[in-house]
Amino acid sequence: MILMDNYDVNKIRDEFPILSREVAGRPMVYLDNGATSQTPRRVVEEIERIYTHTKANVHRGVHTLSQEMTDMQEQTREKIRGYINASSIEEVIFTRGTTEGINLVASSFGSRFKEGDEIILTVMEHHANIVPWQLLRDRTGIVIRVVDINDKGELDLDQYRSLFNDRTVMASFCHVSNVLGTVNPVKEMVEYAHSRNVPVLIDGAQAAPHMYVDMQDLDCDFYVFSSHKMYGPTGIGVLYGKKKWLEEMPPYQGGGEMIGKVTFEHTTYADLPFKFEAGTPDFVDIAALSKGIDFIKEIGMENISVHEKELLDYTQKKMMEIPGLRIYGTSDHKDAVISFLVGNIHPYDLGLLLDKQGVEVRTGHHCAMPLMDRLGIPGTVRVSFAAYNTIGEADALIAALKRAVAILG
Repeated sequence: MILMDNYDVNKIRDEFPILSREVAGRPMVYLDNGATSQTPRRVVEEIERIYTHTKANVHRGVHTLSQEMTDMQEQTREKIRGYINASSIEEVIFTRGTTEGINLVASSFGSRFKEGDEIILTVMEHHANIVPWQLLRDRTGIVIRVVDINDKGELDLDQYRSLFNDRTVMASFCHVSNVLGTVNPVKEMVEYAHSRNVPVLIDGAQAAPHMYVDMQDLDCDFYVFSSHKMYGPTGIGVLYGKKKWLEEMPPYQGGGEMIGKVTFEHTTYADLPFKFEAGTPDFVDIAALSKGIDFIKEIGMENISVHEKELLDYTQKKMMEIPGLRIYGTSDHKDAVISFLVGNIHPYDLGLLLDKQGVEVRTGHHCAMPLMDRLGIPGTVRVSFAAYNTIGEADALIAALKRAVAILG
């Protein structure tokens, strides 16, 4: 692990060939990590190595390649178990991403809910943690309650507690807002929900790449996150679920891999975690995710967090020197995300002019339309950092932003 005193960001950047490219004739400044991080060379090379050396379908195969590929997939499962401190590999389920993980829980765990039951969400949720529950509501008649935020973009915890009643059957909320950057007090929120005998799902898509997440400490019932935001391949996600719930839940999908015995009269299901992994998994990318986790561990999550906090504080301070700039999300407990607007400039126009200067940011509603409605805006420009970003890139952003504002303002 690299000690913070020796945090060599240039050495880290050497692992990412894409960071050396140019956009619009300028060195690229990639600041859209909240949408997806870039991928280190070791992950790309592992994918190529598997396709040219080891590729074979996993499980049930007696031949050498199948055995090797199965071992690689299951070694990744064990590595993830350690990464999040789950009790058992039986609690680690591979999905296509955070979105599928939430849909799985809403569909399978939600099958026990009935008309009039209530679930608690928050106004800062990504659409992936809203729409699956609305689909469940349309099928079953459950009621959705929503926690509001204050002017700093922090959840109203008094309101959160007040929404619980005898009909509450689930609470589902993000660990970190993908728009505001607010780090929610999820452990406290889980403790209160459990005091009311209510299970909790946490959307960890914006947390798992940036901070320690410990399932034993959080004690949540479900936790979901994606590989592509944490230096791994696309198309892979993880659902953590407490074993007691996973054993009770019906399968989400049917097909190969998730079965025990099949007859036309009756089918039994595989043991955990395979009960929820129907069909051929993306075993190549699952195996390659192991290398992404290695990358994080070698740097050290604490070092990454400190580095990103320095970038966040420095950039926000520089931004506030620009007349008319407004930052949305000003909590003292904030992750490496900055959403902002300048005057009456449309975020799309601002993002386009930043791109013309080689600065890659995200613009729009960020899959959080209810939050935008709450803020009274159509969208924002969003900057999001990763382990490989630099103070020099922050300065390049500020310079490009000033030039864009001068043109558009």
